[in-house]
Amino acid sequence: MNVADLLSRALQFEFLSQEEGIFLFKEAPTADLMYTANELRKKQVPHNKVTWIIDRNVNTTNVCIANCKFCNFFRRPGHEESYITDIETYKIKIEETFRYGGEQLLLQGGHHPDLGLAFYVDLFKELKNLYPNLKLHALGPPEIAHIAKLEGLSHTEVLKALMEAGLDSLPGAGAEILNDRVRRLISKGKCGGQEWLDVMRAAHQLNLTTSATMMFGHIETLEERFEHLVWLRQVQAEKPADAKGFLAFIPWPFQDDGTLLKKVRGITNQVSGDEYVRMLALSRIILPNVKNIQASWLTVGKQVGQMCLHAGANDFGSIMIEENVVSVAGAPHRFTANGIQEAIKEAGFEPQLRNQQYDFIALPQQIEEQIINY
Repeated sequence: MNVADLLSRALQFEFLSQEEGIFLFKEAPTADLMYTANELRKKQVPHNKVTWIIDRNVNTTNVCIANCKFCNFFRRPGHEESYITDIETYKIKIEETFRYGGEQLLLQGGHHPDLGLAFYVDLFKELKNLYPNLKLHALGPPEIAHIAKLEGLSHTEVLKALMEAGLDSLPGAGAEILNDRVRRLISKGKCGGQEWLDVMRAAHQLNLTTSATMMFGHIETLEERFEHLVWLRQVQAEKPADAKGFLAFIPWPFQDDGTLLKKVRGITNQVSGDEYVRMLALSRIILPNVKNIQASWLTVGKQVGQMCLHAGANDFGSIMIEENVVSVAGAPHRFTANGIQEAIKEAGFEPQLRNQQYDFIALPQQIEEQIINY
């Protein structure tokens, strides 16, 4: 193997192997990875625009029995701080989101032992009845697997019922690292990696658009990182020809502040800006069949995020009017609608508002600027 040959093949949209990805991570200069990924980006999204979205992450419940060792958000059933969000709270949050120019909730929560399919179907229907134009980018494969297990249903049956109730798209939440050695150690109560992939296969068969993620920089090996990317690529390759499948891939580094992984096992986030840029570039290189690659400014900050826009990323994600999960593990970065557009311009690109389907949309005429006070 040699770097120049592998990068030349990557530029032809060839599928590189797990071993070839690892070789590039270890041997290729950062500048070469950035150049190759940027050239691929220019071919896949041939414009000088970087997309972004206005939405907010709202949590259905913080009750969870998955016991993830990197999560500070969850509370066990019966805990005095546990909650299930009520409809009045949703109304306030949705109407505020509309004022800020958003149209979507990223709706996620814990593996609540008592909330089955009927709860989510009723919730989605009620929200859509109240706000017909609201988009629901909701739950994720672990929650679909959890509901299927509670109800004794297939993934497809659960997804169909949720889509009929108003589910618009399925986030790639809970992927972490898909290898089950890692999952047993950090998220034992969640579905295994193959079940995560199977939920996504089922979603793609139903033409439900999804995204994919990776949380890295904790206990995984390089082999497990690149295995994760190859597995995602394989699922995307299997999708029906008329389905979009994974619309985007979003990698981010483990946030360690106050987590059990840090307290009990001494595992800390050692991912440097350079390593993040390299992994972002290699995501574009290893996943030539996923069109959009998002830089996680929430976890790596504005400057590293801007570097990523020259290393294969074409999307800056959401301003996240609200975010309660990664933030409580130490992700401090925030953007307003103006701030995210300025950051994109500073990096040499044109900011372009999008929706969850990655369609370009116009910035609303009347938009209230969020005051960041959290």
